[in-house]
Amino acid sequence: MTVLLVLAMFAIFLTVDFFYSKAKHPVLQVAPAMRKGAATAGMKPSLVGGFSVPEHLRFHPGHTWALSESPNLVRIGIDDFAAKLVGKIEHVTLPQRGQWIRQGQKVWSVVRNGVKVDMVSPIEGSVSDINEAAISNPALASKDPYGEGWLVTVQSPDAKTNFRNLMGGALARWWTEESSIRLQRLVPSALGALAQDGGVAIDDVASTIPDEEWVKITREFFLT
Repeated sequence: MTVLLVLAMFAIFLTVDFFYSKAKHPVLQVAPAMRKGAATAGMKPSLVGGFSVPEHLRFHPGHTWALSESPNLVRIGIDDFAAKLVGKIEHVTLPQRGQWIRQGQKVWSVVRNGVKVDMVSPIEGSVSDINEAAISNPALASKDPYGEGWLVTVQSPDAKTNFRNLMGGALARWWTEESSIRLQRLVPSALGALAQDGGVAIDDVASTIPDEEWVKITREFFLT
């Protein structure tokens, strides 16, 4: 019920954000040329509830992000909230190149303490490439989620429409703050791990959550 209420609120904010974005700036903005995996090169992300929320990225409510590298090529990965909630990742399973994935579909999984948790794609299209470095070194996904820890690139023929369903700017910051508050309510023991007054949350928030609660909580936040 809580998830449904939050998603309903998200839908309202997304509608407002859509019209604001349409008036102020295009929904789909192509990123400047940058080296592969440097999704945050030269850019200072804002901090919300202890979590990094880069201004130039668009976010899915399941805590994944998308970056347009050309009109149809989109790089995607997990956001900082997901990275810190998952903590020490032991294994990452990614889709195959050429596989068609849908927006909001379970598309990859991460394993911690032998337990697998699925996550959803923020974009629809054909998988163009996967980050082999993240497969061989899963810690990249949690240590550098917006940079070397990216996971997949997608050829998305309808990227413009897909991006309208994602959050950016003030809405993304609100969603992250709401997620931080919800996590504190669900797991009071995590309060000390979440930063106050603009600080950074610890890298492994999961270490403060009892194992029996971790899977349930991650599935709630990741919408799986």
